[in-house]
Amino acid sequence: MLDRTFLAFAFCAALLSGSPVRAEVPAGYSIVLLTENFPPYNMASNDKNFAQEENIRGIAAELVREMFRRADIPYSMTLRFPWDRIYKLALSNAGYGVFVTARLPEREQAFKWVGPLGPDDWIMLARADSPITLQTLDQARPYRIGAYKGDAIAQSLAERDMRPIVALRDQDNARKLLDGQIDLWATGDPAGRYLARLEGINGLKTVLRFNSAELFLALNKDTPQAVVERLQRSLDEMRRDGFVDRVFADYL
Repeated sequence: MLDRTFLAFAFCAALLSGSPVRAEVPAGYSIVLLTENFPPYNMASNDKNFAQEENIRGIAAELVREMFRRADIPYSMTLRFPWDRIYKLALSNAGYGVFVTARLPEREQAFKWVGPLGPDDWIMLARADSPITLQTLDQARPYRIGAYKGDAIAQSLAERDMRPIVALRDQDNARKLLDGQIDLWATGDPAGRYLARLEGINGLKTVLRFNSAELFLALNKDTPQAVVERLQRSLDEMRRDGFVDRVFADYL
């Protein structure tokens, strides 16, 4: 009885003193990580729409790998297509996560979040010879705007009743812009310019910068909080010791 009384007293004292009582990661717990081709953050080494494990490269892929290594949490990593599908898999299945995705207010309660992994400014790109000039997003309404299906940018434009013309691959919008099928390309920066270069297209100009977002790893909302906290601590440590800066420098 004395031992139990002492343990109970010690536990209460720890709580009152503010000492953290950390939940443990469940034994054998692992996460299925899904991603897409979204250079320079994540991409297949062979430029295909399917890759696994070490055949996935990019800024976010390297950060996520190191984060899980330091947190000592097992995982698998698969790059698949299209984005809509992998987003819904992570949304609906315990033990799943998806990266990278913008942490928007309407998504806040749908996932648990680890990050940020990097910035993603939202911009409107036009052809180099385009006469279009914009000061506000509403001024883009009369134009044909290309965007990426299922992407946060496309969703945001649709919510403003701007009716973007969506493509299954964001880089397809670079060619559509050059060919005159769209007037503007709503995309991310640096992703849009990187994707355009992959298509051999240079010289596109930014006519509007209309949002600044941060990209995260989104984990299914049933993910144990201990897992989320351990991953976040690992990422914070990576930022402090310079690992994050070194990875960005390698790609940009």
